Amino acid sequence: MLSIQRVGKRFGGVDAVRDCSFEITRGSITGLIGPNGAGKTTLFNMIAGALRPSSGRIVFDGKDVTGLAADRMFHLGIVRSFQIPHELAEMTVLENLMFVPPGQIGETPLGALLRGGGVRRQEATIKARADATLEFLGLTHLRGELAGRLSGGQLKLLELGRTMMTDARLVLLDEPAAGVNRTLLGKILEMIRTLNSERGYTFCIIEHDMDVIATLCDPVVCMAQGTVLVQGTMDEVRRNEEVLEAYLGNAATSAEVAH
Repeated sequence: MLSIQRVGKRFGGVDAVRDCSFEITRGSITGLIGPNGAGKTTLFNMIAGALRPSSGRIVFDGKDVTGLAADRMFHLGIVRSFQIPHELAEMTVLENLMFVPPGQIGETPLGALLRGGGVRRQEATIKARADATLEFLGLTHLRGELAGRLSGGQLKLLELGRTMMTDARLVLLDEPAAGVNRTLLGKILEMIRTLNSERGYTFCIIEHDMDVIATLCDPVVCMAQGTVLVQGTMDEVRRNEEVLEAYLGNAATSAEVAH
């Protein structure tokens, strides 16, 4: 589905990503790991259209999408979440979901003024979809709550819900386990599996929690110093000497990778 071909990103004299290549297979849950500063989030930003690559190509579903803006990527079906959720804090949980679908008639002044009936019908359809999403996520009881009052784990679920309000094909998740208690984390992992197996979502997940990667992801791609060290199953990655070397200097993380 996605082919990263010798992609690089230079900031001044620093190569944040260099000569990076790997592929994401349709229907997979691909894990992206590596020590801090490996270039993982920069790569996500290029895939999602927030940054333009300095070199290389990004091919999505056979089409060269290198350098396309984020809104173009969104309309192609590439959706991303963030390590720190970007909720609309002063809007309700329901409104955060209803805000997402593109092409709403009421978004333009003329549409709102001249097509009131169409606006109401479309809004009712979107509202029903949002309610079904909240039910799927187990967030119906928070429907009318301001998003800014949710816990970290609830916000991660809300971000997952916002991807469900789009025609997402490839979902990029940036550290879905960060700041989430273990109970809610189990629920988030269950939702990801269900969206993958039952709704056909393809995922690529940046995560430092190796248990999450081992539970969810196959294959796993390990980056270090801006490029790919190895790609394979979690067991293959754990046994790779270059991967262990990349994590040296953080004994706890090294032990976790090797576990």
